[in-house]
Amino acid sequence: MLLTKAILFLLVGMLFVGILVFLPAGTLSFHNGWLLMGVLFIPMLLMGVVMFFRAPDLLQKRLNHKEKQGEQKAVVSLSALMFLCSFVVSGLDFRFGWSAMPKWLIVLSAVLFLAGYAMYAEVLRENAYLSRTVEVQAGQKVVSTGLYGVVRHPMYSATLLMFLSMPLILGSWWGLIIQLVYPALIIVRLQAEERLLVQELDGYAEYRQKVKFRLIPGIW
Repeated sequence: MLLTKAILFLLVGMLFVGILVFLPAGTLSFHNGWLLMGVLFIPMLLMGVVMFFRAPDLLQKRLNHKEKQGEQKAVVSLSALMFLCSFVVSGLDFRFGWSAMPKWLIVLSAVLFLAGYAMYAEVLRENAYLSRTVEVQAGQKVVSTGLYGVVRHPMYSATLLMFLSMPLILGSWWGLIIQLVYPALIIVRLQAEERLLVQELDGYAEYRQKVKFRLIPGIW
């Protein structure tokens, strides 16, 4: 059941992103689109295989994305709308030639995206309590080592790096402008999550005093 669910999640994601990118582009000969599909879904497949054999409970948590809190549901919905608009606009950007982006920046963005993915994988390794929803799980403990000793929410730091790289990989300045909504959405989600963790997770208030920065070392 878990394997079937994971495979369907991957295939639906590939189909969805492919439609959003290539249909507006008007062609399958959109090389930047294939680059994005590669850097996005090949690591996702590899991580899914590793979690299936080594941490199936964590994989199950990652496949669960039904938020319970109204505020978080709104953030997730706005994030989905942002991605939809960013991908569509990036495809249209390619079709009509709105942006002129140097190839070195596109390549650099792909490298940064993969670096963000590596950081994301490390966070999953360090914290077995991660899920796609804002919640405190039974028996959950504060993780304060590794990346969690640098910032309190390294998973969000990783996604920030990855998601802001996506429209650049597609070669679209206009897509990037839309994607700049993401940091604001993350801040809203992060602050709500911290309120919950302070109230319900033992030791989290002390952890906040120890690790000062939430998202970006030295800044915030």
